[in-house]
Amino acid sequence: MPARPIVERIDGLFDLAHRHALEFSKPEAWLARQRYLAEHPTAILVMKCMDGRINIPIATNTPAGIIQPFRNLGGMFNLGWPHLGETITDAVTKVVKAGRRSLMMMTYHYSKGSEHRGCAGFNYCTHDARAHTFEIKAQVEALFGSGHGTVYPLVCGFETDEDALILHGTQGEVLNLAELGAADRDSLLPCLTQLFPDMPAQVRADLLPLLLGNLDHIAEVRQTERTLELEHGEWMICIGRGFDWLHMPNQALIIGPYSPDLADPLRKAAGIIKSNMQGGRIPDDGFLLLASAPYDEIGVDRARAELKARFMSDFAASVIRAEHPDLATKMAQRTCVLNWGNRSLEAI
Repeated sequence: MPARPIVERIDGLFDLAHRHALEFSKPEAWLARQRYLAEHPTAILVMKCMDGRINIPIATNTPAGIIQPFRNLGGMFNLGWPHLGETITDAVTKVVKAGRRSLMMMTYHYSKGSEHRGCAGFNYCTHDARAHTFEIKAQVEALFGSGHGTVYPLVCGFETDEDALILHGTQGEVLNLAELGAADRDSLLPCLTQLFPDMPAQVRADLLPLLLGNLDHIAEVRQTERTLELEHGEWMICIGRGFDWLHMPNQALIIGPYSPDLADPLRKAAGIIKSNMQGGRIPDDGFLLLASAPYDEIGVDRARAELKARFMSDFAASVIRAEHPDLATKMAQRTCVLNWGNRSLEAI
């Protein structure tokens, strides 16, 4: 996609979003989600980097719409950020009112084959990225309690060469699913009991399908030839929420609307786009600034999302114009809202 003119790239992007919404809205997909939630009621929230390689539903063979992602540039979060704390609290509260528990996965990522295929947000230092996830876990416990009866925080690594999950137990034990095989499937549930003795039985039972799906996915990955040495070719800056459909490696820089200082990640993202143009990794005919805000209901909720999306778009554009005026002349702006019910992206 990056080699095509900017207009064609943008058209292709919206076509991708449209196809995702169509697949999500199919009767079979809806029924699969309802059946899955009936069998596995634990809500799964995943905090992860904006890197398009980290697609947890695909890596675990989980139906689309089950896992709720929180994505941010560099995978950096702080539950003290007002909007992030409120968003997560609201999500957990809805789940609790329905009589369900929540599993919160704090993820870091790395590549076993090359340090520089790791997380650029932490300067490719896996130790720092992993340490940050434990800081988030401590914040989750401060917010929802350390008894883990309702909200269970789980630190989880993601190895991007094979899309393997790495679970960190309560006593420092590590379970790398890339080191397991078909013969280990039956022992996974007892292993989870040892790793997480304080995890509610229902949560363990609902985590198990993700791990079994990951084992199947790893086996599939090993049977295919993957292009691992992906050249950075980010040509769009996305700000807001509602980018579940956007899982393309090294194509987008996604900035969640969580930090009270959005200008800093916007400056960094614009600098990366500029560097990509100067390095010839993407055409210099333009880049996309895409703002999105989700809504649940028509009326006031959609109107609020539209105002929020417009604000984020205007704010991001003003930061880019102030910090990179030469780059701003090549900026294509698109502002959208996302219907959370059917995942359709609506331009405004």
